[in-house]
Amino acid sequence: MSWLRIVVDANRDEGPAIETVLQQHGAVSVSFEDRADEPVFELLPGETPLWSEIRVTGLFPGDALAPAILTAIKTALGHTLVDSRVELLADQDWERVWLDRFQPTRVGHNLWICPTHMDPPDPDAVTIFIDPGLAFGSGTHPTTAMCLDWLSRQDLRDRTVLDYGCGSGILAIAALKLGAREAWGVDIDPRALDVASDNARTNDVGGRFHTCLPQDLATKDFDVLVANILSGPLIALSGTFHGLIVPNGLIALSGILAAQADEVADAYASGFRLVSRQQDGWTLLSGARV
Repeated sequence: MSWLRIVVDANRDEGPAIETVLQQHGAVSVSFEDRADEPVFELLPGETPLWSEIRVTGLFPGDALAPAILTAIKTALGHTLVDSRVELLADQDWERVWLDRFQPTRVGHNLWICPTHMDPPDPDAVTIFIDPGLAFGSGTHPTTAMCLDWLSRQDLRDRTVLDYGCGSGILAIAALKLGAREAWGVDIDPRALDVASDNARTNDVGGRFHTCLPQDLATKDFDVLVANILSGPLIALSGTFHGLIVPNGLIALSGILAAQADEVADAYASGFRLVSRQQDGWTLLSGARV
């Protein structure tokens, strides 16, 4: 089966109307991209980013009538499209293509991230088996890689760990495989919690891994807290995090652009002793609660 891709350039206000038309005409997926190099960083839980200049892409079965779809978009917007294109895609197993590109990755001195269909490169190292999915976190992004490297260098034996904004659960799973007694994964997206639980079972740590929404978190005396989210939420959560960690408990904060590191560090200065590390324009702040 072949596929048809329709791409439309527009402004932010036109995005919902274009999405509606694409869905009404049978799009199997609709995605939004930034087309003007305009990053959106300061998101709070539940917010959805949308840039001022966007590229909307709809994916259709190959027999879709592209001219009719483009005409419907023009009618909905009330003007001629600034730029649009139609592309015919050859049939592929897209999931297989992505998995084939996802190769084992070493993070830290004794930790590997490995796709589930492959053998671990180093049988003597700690290996997390995980595949890309609905939830963010396959270990390849610098923010995740720095957290994993930090975890691999801590003594986690018999400690309890909180992965706040857990996504795929990769950080909590790493902590458990590195010796932690129990780990909790917290996320605002129930789908992420399901994925994280599945990944924990795949790695044979499901019995020591617990998930919940932020408002349902009851435990408040964690030995270690990792949060790979964004600077805005990290700043807002500084007091909450202080109350979740035992005195001298360890903390690692990531998802922070280098230019935002000082602001985040200031928010934690009164309750934590932190040092910073940078990689590819991102910052990891780590240390201990006072």
